[in-house]
Amino acid sequence: MKNEKLLLYLLALVQFTNIMDFMIMMPLNPLLSKLFALSPKQFGVLVSSYTLTAAISGFSSAFFADKFDRKTLLLVVYMGFTLGTCACAAAKTYEMLLLARSLTGIFGGVLGATVMAIISDAIPAERRGAAMGTVMAAFAAASVFGVPFGLYLATKLGWQAPFVFLGAGGVLTTCAIFFFVPSFATHLKHQKSTTSPFVVLSNIAADFNQIKALAFSFTVFFGMFTIIPFLSDYMVSNVGFSQEELPLIYFCGGACVIFSSPLVGKLADKYGRLPIFLIFATLTLLPIWVITNLPPMPIYFALCITSAFFVLSNGRAVPAVTMISEAVPANNRGGFMSINSSMQNAASASAAYVAGVIVNKQNGVIFNYDKVGYLSITVAVLALFLATRLKKAN
Repeated sequence: MKNEKLLLYLLALVQFTNIMDFMIMMPLNPLLSKLFALSPKQFGVLVSSYTLTAAISGFSSAFFADKFDRKTLLLVVYMGFTLGTCACAAAKTYEMLLLARSLTGIFGGVLGATVMAIISDAIPAERRGAAMGTVMAAFAAASVFGVPFGLYLATKLGWQAPFVFLGAGGVLTTCAIFFFVPSFATHLKHQKSTTSPFVVLSNIAADFNQIKALAFSFTVFFGMFTIIPFLSDYMVSNVGFSQEELPLIYFCGGACVIFSSPLVGKLADKYGRLPIFLIFATLTLLPIWVITNLPPMPIYFALCITSAFFVLSNGRAVPAVTMISEAVPANNRGGFMSINSSMQNAASASAAYVAGVIVNKQNGVIFNYDKVGYLSITVAVLALFLATRLKKAN
């Protein structure tokens, strides 16, 4: 049990740096847009560049993810991720930053899938929901500590400072993975080394339940990431937040999720993944609508709404990820989770791009954010329908 907890904490640390690296771009929107004179569409491309290359690499990794010890794969992709993060810190122009974000995404796309595959291999099914909740609490930690601290560094030392911090942390985390994460090679005994890589795709194509799981994954993440990229800019431009007050959104929301995420995982283990998902996914629709229609108002009231959005969005993500991981047999899980990670990143990339096309900014005011909210709600309702059609693999 002690080693199991250590493993989960290390995987949570990997996810913390991975999530912070992705999340820090969005609250940097006001700074980067001013520095590089970016339009909403250009910033949408900057955000989606990471998730687009992550989607491509995640898809490609499905052809080899199950052919290596999962620890070895984790080490290689995490070192590449750290290198890409350092390249972001060294970028001097918009084009260089776009290239560096794309490089980071190549490795980040494989990283999340590898973490989830290790959890699925290492943790028994009866405790897997709680384990997912523990690791996914890294989102909360990134929100509470990572994003506010990163914004503080950016304000005091320049926008590159958060990436320097993440690069240094990545080096230390790589050492921790090498010394403390055990080997995971049991899955290699259940397949032949000569198996064609396209067997992964044929297995998915032959199993309609896996196809539904991928569609479900796409809708969950598309619905979430349509509104997140422009949340910070909308709060500053339309609601009345100052640049200094912006970290409060992530601090308050993340602090709430730190407590709610493990609880949601335990509830999913006790009462079932589907009922808990349906409850949280339905409740999430309200804060999505409210956030994207917020007028200028007191900061404390807006923080209550954004915190509710973080809690409920995380609440639907925890059982959703568990349901998806259980939709495929164990010997194909690594490849499937890579395809799934690719699907999630494709959803995030397309969501950020579409939002950037819809949103318009004139005279310092964001327009059409409400339309982004309606799109998010529509896709979230579709996810509710797909969740009821998903089955657990035998």
